[in-house]
Amino acid sequence: MRAPGSPDESVPLEVLLSHVAAGDHAAYDVLYGRATGLVHAVARRTVRDGVRAQEVAQESLLLMWTEAARFDSARGSARSWIATLTHRRAVDAVRHDQASADREQLYPWIDGADVDPVADAVLQRLEHAEIRGCLGSLTSLQRQAVTMAYYDGCTYAQIASKTGGSVSAVKTRVRDAMIRLRRCLDERRDADSGRAQADRGQVSC
Repeated sequence: MRAPGSPDESVPLEVLLSHVAAGDHAAYDVLYGRATGLVHAVARRTVRDGVRAQEVAQESLLLMWTEAARFDSARGSARSWIATLTHRRAVDAVRHDQASADREQLYPWIDGADVDPVADAVLQRLEHAEIRGCLGSLTSLQRQAVTMAYYDGCTYAQIASKTGGSVSAVKTRVRDAMIRLRRCLDERRDADSGRAQADRGQVSC
């Protein structure tokens, strides 16, 4: 049964995204369920490897939460925005994997741990790098829950079973983690914006 005040399944995706941008967890749950099919379809069309496509899909579903505020209905539909977000993440993954494979062919004696991290960062989208970086702001339990849910594709019930907690506790842990991730991303972007403005102010003819 739908909880009182929760978004109805018939609510347009555009409206759901606006609620998600405001931090509405119930809206995100509905959006997650309705967008999952589209996200996985786009990921599978772009990424040939099934396991990698699953990873891309989970990362894209997480991005729907952290990037919802960037959606602009004046520039297109919510469905197009979600598909584009997923496609970009998938293309980044393909480019990154191809670059890694090319390096291994050219320099087979180089261990993966010695690969230039700057080159890897350039090959991945900023959003993905930011999320990875912000995972460090979570508690160990929150990080474990988010990793299992969005990178390993586990359901709340599976996470609860593997970690020995209750489903409600896992949901709370993931939602608290989402709030921390959003705060971390906002702080990083504010800091980057401040540095960019400072750099522009130092430029002279």
